[in-house]
Amino acid sequence: MLARAIVAALTTVACTAVAAPAVAADPAYDVLVFSKTAGFRHDSIAAGVQAIRDLGAANNFTVTATEDATAFTATNLARFETVVFLNTTGDVLDANQQSAFEAYIRGGGGFTGVHAAADTEYDWPFYGQLAGAWFASHPAVQPATVKVEDRAHAATAHLPQSWTRTDEWYDYRTNARSTAHVLATLDESSYSGGTMGADHPHAWCKTLDAGRSFYTGGGHTASAYSEPAFRAHLLGGIRYTARRTHADCRPETGYTPLYNGSTSGWSQAGPGAFTSADATLTSTGGMGLYWYSAKQFTSYSLKLDWRLAGDDNTGVFLGFPPSSDPWSAVNNGYEIQIDATDAADRTTGSVYTFKAADIAARDAALNPPGEWNTYEIRVEGERLQVFLNGVKINDYTNTDPVRSLAGHIGIQNHGDGDEASFRNIRIKELGGPVGGTGPVVGLAGKCLDVSNGGSADGTKVQLWTCNGSGAQTWQVSGQVWRNPQSNKCLDVSGGGTANGTRVQLWTCNGSGAQNWAAQSGGTVRNPQSGRCLDVSQNSSADGQQIHLWDCHTGANQQWRLP
Repeated sequence: MLARAIVAALTTVACTAVAAPAVAADPAYDVLVFSKTAGFRHDSIAAGVQAIRDLGAANNFTVTATEDATAFTATNLARFETVVFLNTTGDVLDANQQSAFEAYIRGGGGFTGVHAAADTEYDWPFYGQLAGAWFASHPAVQPATVKVEDRAHAATAHLPQSWTRTDEWYDYRTNARSTAHVLATLDESSYSGGTMGADHPHAWCKTLDAGRSFYTGGGHTASAYSEPAFRAHLLGGIRYTARRTHADCRPETGYTPLYNGSTSGWSQAGPGAFTSADATLTSTGGMGLYWYSAKQFTSYSLKLDWRLAGDDNTGVFLGFPPSSDPWSAVNNGYEIQIDATDAADRTTGSVYTFKAADIAARDAALNPPGEWNTYEIRVEGERLQVFLNGVKINDYTNTDPVRSLAGHIGIQNHGDGDEASFRNIRIKELGGPVGGTGPVVGLAGKCLDVSNGGSADGTKVQLWTCNGSGAQTWQVSGQVWRNPQSNKCLDVSGGGTANGTRVQLWTCNGSGAQNWAAQSGGTVRNPQSGRCLDVSQNSSADGQQIHLWDCHTGANQQWRLP
């Protein structure tokens, strides 16, 4: 696996963040800087070329700068890991050159677009797809605030959440968010003349077939190229497109932040802690667990950015019931491991002790200690998929009736000497398996029934001969089972967790006592208690109480949902 030069160790002290010394040098590579113009010509081009030469000298890449489009041949392009379009304008490539460049990108080459790269090749659809959006207009050069959405990508990890600088701020003909991963947006309230509204992408990354693309709207003025923070931003884009660092550049919409600076809804279980500063959680001491206690989740996509300081240990836990004991998550849930070195089934990307990651895929996507990585942990029913920097590295299906992937999520502070950091923890609920409305059929072909069709809180839920009545109709939607006749929910009495706790009807309240997760083996688990929906005494008599019991595969815990 290629080592990477570190820009991720960049330390933000203000809006003019400066790169820290590199932890390790990138293997040498070659960059082509192309700055031909057939329209407006920026007087900052010379400063931009020199800045990239300086970055190359400091970061182990060579720079070939040209305005000669005949450089765009298959043979010549093969020399370079990435091509920088530096303030190009107008139609700069002929048909043969376009064909060579498209083949280069689709075959795994890199494109780094700077500012007026979006004001280029309007009649070439492939280029529009590659760049992400075309230029529309701009107001006068002025200060503005850039809102940094992704602080894991090498181009933006060093930046504060709000980055104020002076430039020429582009509006675009389309919003790049639908096809690219937006790294930063413009706050139009911070300057005059913006026309894109509340969602105004400014920098983004994407993939196109095997190729990689990065674009930044900054870089109009010559002074931009002397700004340490902007230089580091540009370097990160070059390193990403040259495959010296990795990132999740898939389009992303619909996620809700669980942590992006605010610790509301989080609780510490066990010793140690996480400090919260600069919208970053950093572990100290342990072994403990920082868990999101405000809500449980069933089917979802969880994304989070993480970084190890060195050969450290942490993990992401999921599918565990609420508890102040961190060992409850270990014993009842699953850990997606983060550890630079360990056995295959307990190193980065593994479902700890249950399934190793695809090590080759993992190594090809992994950034080393000191750099940020991004996990997507995707739970759909009892299937768990793990993506590292956009690459799938694990696919595991839970078959243990005692465990479930439904429950709480958390991050581990492993112990003294283990330093791990997390940023931008966000989730998109997927709605769970498609639900339905109808009877829930259990032991001896009998139905889950509300006693006497009652509607009062605390009404007994029992087994009864199926009769098609409203007392036996359940609307199953994700984790919530509602009886439409009473408009109340299937509930664990008192939110109890002990064997034998009775199941009843109760006003719907979204609590863990009303969460029910269907398992692959036919059982139904209450994630809060870790126990299953059970017909008491394994009796099929009409009126038999439904209660909680340790999960097993017996007939009195088998249910068929509508």
